[in-house]
Amino acid sequence: MHIGCPREVKPQEFRVGLTPQAAHEAVRHGHQVTVETGAGTGAGFSDDDYAAAGARIAATAAEVWAGADLVIKVKEPQADELPLVQKGQILFTYLHLAPDPALTQALVASGATCIAYETVTDARGGLPLLAPMSEVAGRLAPQVGAWAMQKANGGCGVLLGGVPGVRPANVLIIGGGVVGTAAARVATGMSASVTVVDRSLARLSYLDDIFMGRLTTQFADAASIATLLPQADLVIGAVLVPGAATPRLVRREQLASMRAGSVMVDVAVDQGGCFETSRPTTHHDPIYEVDGVLHYCVSNMPGAVPRTSTLALGNATLPFLLALADKGWRQACADDIHLRHGLNIHAGRITCPAVAEAQGLAVHPADDLLAA
Repeated sequence: MHIGCPREVKPQEFRVGLTPQAAHEAVRHGHQVTVETGAGTGAGFSDDDYAAAGARIAATAAEVWAGADLVIKVKEPQADELPLVQKGQILFTYLHLAPDPALTQALVASGATCIAYETVTDARGGLPLLAPMSEVAGRLAPQVGAWAMQKANGGCGVLLGGVPGVRPANVLIIGGGVVGTAAARVATGMSASVTVVDRSLARLSYLDDIFMGRLTTQFADAASIATLLPQADLVIGAVLVPGAATPRLVRREQLASMRAGSVMVDVAVDQGGCFETSRPTTHHDPIYEVDGVLHYCVSNMPGAVPRTSTLALGNATLPFLLALADKGWRQACADDIHLRHGLNIHAGRITCPAVAEAQGLAVHPADDLLAA
């Protein structure tokens, strides 16, 4: 199979979909690999690194897309990439389609087979291709929140960890999954006063055990969130419904109860965001203010640390990439129900129930396509 890896074009996206190590493995399996020149530069990989791994270097993105049977990326195709997506091509990347009807319709119209990292599952019910980036984004969230809280950046001027005799910042983390746990680890490590809310009692019990009293856990309902918001200096939105649009758990009118200069970091903005006032921002212009509350809603947070993120993502995607290349999408999905869950669109039909439900569209289950 011919595998193509174009350079990412989303603003300030420095990750790359294929590491030189992964390119080497694909070539070793007998596949042809083409990488756009400069694709790996932001993550610290040169064209020479890819050439040494056996990949061919293409001068343009159009050349990569035109020749590839399978295109591997990091972020969803941007507007100028959509015309390059071909009928019958396999697209393997993050898609986050549920809150994006325009992208969904464009990929439906392309006739491509689109497999989304964020809906591939594992035997434990986890999301193995989302988890590495969730870890990165979760660990970044207190870091960027602490930066935004500085007065020069528009924040409240509270130091996250405080100092002797002065209280630390109150950090509210909504959601105790991979993102929330990673955020809690960093925030507690910086000596903040941390509260995590979640609807799973089992997850709250787990967090109580691993943090051994260094944070507070509370059941997540509308009343508890409303009570905690006025006390928070930093709120981290860490909610995920796999493949679906994120529920809006903080309403605009609730911002009036929050302290001026407090900060909200919405890690879930890729899936629509868990704050009513969230809208995607970029690393170049990450913050905006609504009713006195700062919002950090960068839709590709792990792109800020592309070396770490690319290596972590590459480790996770490689087995699935090789399965798709070795077997083709149909056999690979037939053999692996977890990869099959990643199939979002095939030949003009939506195959992911969560995406179809979010947009009020018909779903064509992957099982039925494979049976046909």
